[in-house]
Amino acid sequence: MENLTTTTYENVIFFDGVCGLCNGFVDFVMSVDKDQKFKFSPLQSEYAQKNLPREMTENLDSVVFTKNGKTFRKSQAVIKILEDIGGIWKLATIGKFLPESILNEAYDIVAQNRYKIFGKKESCRLPTPAERARFII
Repeated sequence: MENLTTTTYENVIFFDGVCGLCNGFVDFVMSVDKDQKFKFSPLQSEYAQKNLPREMTENLDSVVFTKNGKTFRKSQAVIKILEDIGGIWKLATIGKFLPESILNEAYDIVAQNRYKIFGKKESCRLPTPAERARFII
């Protein structure tokens, strides 16, 4: 687990560290990301606080993905992550043909109910020893 807040990384997935759905998404990405392209950082982390705009770290209802100096949020972040994973997951790029407003409206409905449906932890996820190199705090 890296705690190098002065270093900037590419391909970082920022997520709500106490959200069951968000942690499930991180588990999924780690399981299919055989090339280990992605790093992960809770939105509550010091790294997120120093590298994202304040509104993104205060409002924990969106996954955020940074790549090549660009920041993606909500449905666009999920689509971009799945596209970068490749393989069958590239089919998610079909979503690019739908209006972003509709995709984000659906995203927001899930986000507003995520704790009720998927649960909420007392504290941020602690990575296993095997996962530590992929997490930035």
